[in-house]
Amino acid sequence: MDIAALERFLCERGVDVRGELRVELISGGRSNLTFAAYDDVSKWVVRRPPVAGLTPSAHDMAREFTVTEALQESAVPVAKTIAFDEKGSALGAPMTVVEFVDGSVIRDQDDLAALTDEQLSASVGELVRVLAELHAVDPGPVGLREFGRPEGFLARQVRLWASQWDRVKTRELRDVAELHAALSEAVPQQSAASIVHGDFRIDNTILDSADPGRVRAVVDWELSTLGDPLTDVALMCVYRAPVFDLVLGSRAAWTSDRIPGPDELAQAYATASGRDLGDWGFYLALANFKLGVIGEGITHRARLGFDAGSDAAMRAAEATPEFMAAGLRALRGGRK
Repeated sequence: MDIAALERFLCERGVDVRGELRVELISGGRSNLTFAAYDDVSKWVVRRPPVAGLTPSAHDMAREFTVTEALQESAVPVAKTIAFDEKGSALGAPMTVVEFVDGSVIRDQDDLAALTDEQLSASVGELVRVLAELHAVDPGPVGLREFGRPEGFLARQVRLWASQWDRVKTRELRDVAELHAALSEAVPQQSAASIVHGDFRIDNTILDSADPGRVRAVVDWELSTLGDPLTDVALMCVYRAPVFDLVLGSRAAWTSDRIPGPDELAQAYATASGRDLGDWGFYLALANFKLGVIGEGITHRARLGFDAGSDAAMRAAEATPEFMAAGLRALRGGRK
């Protein structure tokens, strides 16, 4: 982070920087780099793409800023947007700046241990409600009518993740080809359209520290688009699989057995949103397919030298066969 360049950028955008500007890295690695920037009065969050190793489309800063700005006056809690450097003139890469939202981020099961069962139940209920609120936002009035192409979204997703597999596979797996073929045959003829987050679970939100049953902000919008809302719901449910720990390389909060299972989460969403979960097996299968490819991709990049020395990254692909098998079971109507 070039602090002097960041300060010049903020001042040029009319942000009143008082005193020395300081910057600290909050998180980095496989996702966008996230920094806390603060002066003597105010605090902001600065996000930029990683310096190497990932495809730009997975970390589209314009997408993240656009949807966050559009949702400012909606029922979906988001950080207040401050500025966007689309061309990367300040840092040499696109950058977003939003207000810092104070609160708790529950990333792993150690963080989760700080919540009582009552607090956790309230948190999960609120997460499901917020997701339903997001899917209820009409994209047109908030300026997101052209944010994506909902027509043919599901078929494109199947093709996208199959082509991604061809780029990152570290071995041949028969279940991958079988699941791809089955998904291609099972694409629903009709589906709903809404704003989708693309990566919704507890650690991509900021909870109120005093009241974990309140979501103060939904974050990490770089995969958002216009698409089928049930893809968000199914992914949220499949993230509950214990094997997802291998993909994240940690004991993820969302895989804890303290959180309701996939069926309960899906039913809670159906109740909150009033949506029918038709073709549910297809959506679960697609989510499993996607996560299997992602796990494979993490190990693929580790073998290329990214995340060098990370045993967790080298092991991520161990999850792939389990996700592919779970996807086939979901399509066949077996255990989810």
